[in-house]
Amino acid sequence: QVNLVESGGGLVQAGGSLTLSCTASGVIFSSNTMGWSRQAPGKQRELVATITGSGKANYADSVTGRFTVSREDARKTMTLQRNNLKPEHSAVYYCWYSTWRDYWGQGTQVSVSS
Repeated sequence: QVNLVESGGGLVQAGGSLTLSCTASGVIFSSNTMGWSRQAPGKQRELVATITGSGKANYADSVTGRFTVSREDARKTMTLQRNNLKPEHSAVYYCWYSTWRDYWGQGTQVSVSS
């Protein structure tokens, strides 16, 4: 069983920075992919970024701007970072971990004010 808890969300002014953290409990294998998704009000959940156990990161083409994802398996943590936030980045951000099934965190709200 794997539990994921996101933190770091909140209200941010446009132009500000964001660093979200995902902390896992349970057995985490470095061979498995982790990632971040987000869901804005009235929209479907969309992928933001993925990162493999070897540290290879990929970002969704539909996500505007540049996010940076990283992970540290020894601490069972993953982070998502972005500078120059815009109101369009407002959403609930979820971390996930993929094995034979996907585990999801409960999400953390990010609100960017203009």
